[in-house]
Amino acid sequence: MENQGFRKNLINIEPYVAGEQPKNDNIIKLNANENAYPPSPEVQKAISGFDAAKLRLYPDFSGEPLKSTLAEYYGLKPAQVFVGNGSDDVLAAAFRAFFNSDMPILYPDVTYSFYPVWCDILRIPYKTIPLKEDFTIDVNDYAQPNGGIIFPNPNAPTSIALEKSEIVKLLDANRDVVVVIDETYIDFGGESCVDLLDKYDNLVLTRTFSKSRSLAGMRLGFAMASEELISYMNAVKDSYNSYPVDAVAIAAGVSAVNDDKYFKDTLAKVISTRERLAKALEDMGFTVAKSAANFLFAEHNKFTAQEIFNFLRDKGIFVRYFNKPRIDNRLRITVGTDEQTDKMISALKELIG
Repeated sequence: MENQGFRKNLINIEPYVAGEQPKNDNIIKLNANENAYPPSPEVQKAISGFDAAKLRLYPDFSGEPLKSTLAEYYGLKPAQVFVGNGSDDVLAAAFRAFFNSDMPILYPDVTYSFYPVWCDILRIPYKTIPLKEDFTIDVNDYAQPNGGIIFPNPNAPTSIALEKSEIVKLLDANRDVVVVIDETYIDFGGESCVDLLDKYDNLVLTRTFSKSRSLAGMRLGFAMASEELISYMNAVKDSYNSYPVDAVAIAAGVSAVNDDKYFKDTLAKVISTRERLAKALEDMGFTVAKSAANFLFAEHNKFTAQEIFNFLRDKGIFVRYFNKPRIDNRLRITVGTDEQTDKMISALKELIG
């Protein structure tokens, strides 16, 4: 007889589901919010010129010199920066370090779907706060007892940014808990809260190299906060995760940060294409949220999101469809190159007329 007893001790969680990763290279992939452009040419130089003999040694455990490079770029001390293997690694350390109360943490009901996964794994109580009908955050909803707060700004998948003045209200109402703002998409149009770190010692900002710096395949992320809070994240990493950022990634990250002109030029191209695509979609009958990210959140007035998703997929164009409450008739469309954008617009006109 099969033994069933041990199964009661197996983990029971709903895992995070990423966007579909098609195997065919002849597709237009606009479903994962990857940057349409390659990383800085300086990154290629750093990788190709890396001394492979150094790989016999462990990398710097704290992530130097990337930590110091980021600190200088953002006007902070190195001790205020934490680096990890992608922003998910950074966020996991933040969840472990800061959300240890019996009170529930708060985050939006429509947001990054990895948050409940970490809460389930770490057994962190949580409460989701509904976005308003227009998918914006009402900071007054967060003025209630809680064990911490986390939200992306701009939010995902809605693309909408919360104004800094509203964030200040939220911070003023929650000085006794840690507030984590996930600034994954902030470079594409939102207003960063880096300058608030000196005023709010309970504020943590998390970032990634995957989006605005085109290094999704390198897995680099970082956090910025007070020296005290960063020390707790380091303690968590040293206790739970002994894998520091690898030496090649450190070299690539430093090169990406130092090439500021390429970084800003690429951002300008993505933003320009985003605005052109938003206008084209609106002209075809879409309602498009005001985006501050490298993607659009759109709904058509006649065709369902699933119909459009399936039609585009058959054309070899992949966008993101969420079969979830409140957003099951919306599509998340990554901003591609101008050529990719034109092909998608042509395909949509074929469907919509």
